[in-house]
Amino acid sequence: MRGESVFPQLEQLLPRVSKPVQYVGGELNATLKSWDEATVRWALMYPDAYEVGLPNQGVMILYEVLNEQPDVLAERTYAIWPDLEALMRENGVPQFTVDGHRPVGDFDLLGVSFATELGYTNLLSALDLAGIPLHAEDRGDDHPVVVAGGHAAFNPEPISRFIDAAVLGDGEEAVLEITEVTRTWKNEGKPGGRDELLLRLAETGGVYVPKFYDVTYADDGRIAEVRPNRDRVPPRVVKRTTMDLDAWPYPKKPLVPLAESVHERMSVEIFRGCTRGCRFCQAGMITRPVRERSIEGIGAMVHSGLDASGFEEVGLLSLSSADHSEIAEITKGLADRYEGTNTGLSLPSTRVDAFNIDLANELSRNGRRSGLTFAPEGGSERIRKVINKMVSEEDLIRTVSAAYAAGWRQVKLYFMCGLPTETDDDVLQIAEMAKNVIRAGREASGRKDIRCTISIGGFVPKPHTPFQWAAQCDPETVDSRLRKLRQAINADRGLGRNIGMRYHDGQPSLVEGLLSRGDRRVGAVIEQVWRDGGRFDGWSEHFSYERWMSAGAEALAPFGVDVAWFTTRERDEDEVLPWDHLDSGLAKDWLWDDWQDALDEQEQDDCRWTPCFDCGVCPSMGTDIEVGPTGRTLIPITPVGSSL
Repeated sequence: MRGESVFPQLEQLLPRVSKPVQYVGGELNATLKSWDEATVRWALMYPDAYEVGLPNQGVMILYEVLNEQPDVLAERTYAIWPDLEALMRENGVPQFTVDGHRPVGDFDLLGVSFATELGYTNLLSALDLAGIPLHAEDRGDDHPVVVAGGHAAFNPEPISRFIDAAVLGDGEEAVLEITEVTRTWKNEGKPGGRDELLLRLAETGGVYVPKFYDVTYADDGRIAEVRPNRDRVPPRVVKRTTMDLDAWPYPKKPLVPLAESVHERMSVEIFRGCTRGCRFCQAGMITRPVRERSIEGIGAMVHSGLDASGFEEVGLLSLSSADHSEIAEITKGLADRYEGTNTGLSLPSTRVDAFNIDLANELSRNGRRSGLTFAPEGGSERIRKVINKMVSEEDLIRTVSAAYAAGWRQVKLYFMCGLPTETDDDVLQIAEMAKNVIRAGREASGRKDIRCTISIGGFVPKPHTPFQWAAQCDPETVDSRLRKLRQAINADRGLGRNIGMRYHDGQPSLVEGLLSRGDRRVGAVIEQVWRDGGRFDGWSEHFSYERWMSAGAEALAPFGVDVAWFTTRERDEDEVLPWDHLDSGLAKDWLWDDWQDALDEQEQDDCRWTPCFDCGVCPSMGTDIEVGPTGRTLIPITPVGSSL
């Protein structure tokens, strides 16, 4: 019977696997609804392990939005670790949800949220375990419609053969619209079968159905044209933008994990979007315009979320949280409200030019004083101009000196390696910056025990950014520069022993680059890697560069292209890019001009505080920047309960 729990079979396997608690469900604030009373049934997947997937805000929001609908059911599923996957295959147990332990293949829709492209092989594992044909063209009316979302869905072409549809942009209103289309189609008796449902979704203009678009290629391997093959399908698919975030105060009741997870906190998204214009940052580009949540809305979400969860840390999330026009009032109001309790506040990585000690003191008023995190991204002033991340070393030194003088002992700095136009010297200047941070910190604090940790990731050019045309740096060059950087840090032992260095080598970044800017031909590589045993490619212990390169050479050869063609090759202005028919709102000519400005080391202002520079988002999306200040204050609320 469809929708019947597989837990009796699963339970027998759990004593034989690691971390079995991640598969049992029943978390605080989880929802379990009647299968028979639902008209539309969603399985929501984050394609990574439970400990990574459960705290994901996107899935948590959609889970709550959908389950608020009286005739809609939404349950969650996560990637299965290889130990349980093997046992499930041996014993005929399908991919299941953690809420009702129902077979994923029984649902109407499978929504998959991709924060990174390295989750693609986990999608294939889930489809195969669920008994859903890997290729969309082989699915029938009784199989779920597989819908991709998240930032990686802004170029879903590499997984176009495995998904039925993709949604670009914000999901809150999009999932309700998809639900309504599906509900109507089912109530009408499923006229026209699966194809008709997909056509109705495509007709909305905000759902991309790859099968309704034909791609042709030129003799040199480049894309010649992408054209709709049905009259009812629009030539371009546009992203969804949710305005008025106060109308969407989700999650109202955050899920509390049963097993250890990567984030043990309650999070509130205080604004969405970013106009800083960092040229490497896909998230900042595709989430424009800026939309701030009001100070009252934030206060209400924090209050209800803590009340419902019992968490003792509140993360104030956004791409650059200290840029909220009322961040000082927000942090002071929350610190006042929860003073004398166990509740702490935190911000993610903060821009140097948006940070001040008053803000830091409010965040740590209850005595918790963890390290401060900043992201200069580039070691030299020249490379920071290229990437439009204008943080001067003087600003950084002044900021960290104030922090060390005020009692902080640890600072973490984020950088990238392999940026466009980068030289060895640009990277080696990271060592000098870190040493200067230690020198300034010792002088400001009068202590020797301060620390600076530098964390370095390989740069990956992303779609819908000015760097979408750039050649990616090869792994050998990245690894060589990182070795030289470590040597430069260790050359001065008196300072070097206080500097920690964490880095990712260049190999996973190259694979991510293949997947982020690939076209439909890359799907054959993904499938080959998966058939060769690829799983959990975002985890270093499971990732195999050799497996990806072998599959790439074999699967791409019939097309006359190779991995380097998709990664280390620079694109021309007139090249048709695989995602050109997917509209993020950004004008392609504006992105190209900004790419040229990068090569000329020219900076671009933040349009939130300066006149519009015509990136295209606001007029094309019918939106506008929504910022304060409102001048209002947070209403005091007396916390109830020891956990608050």
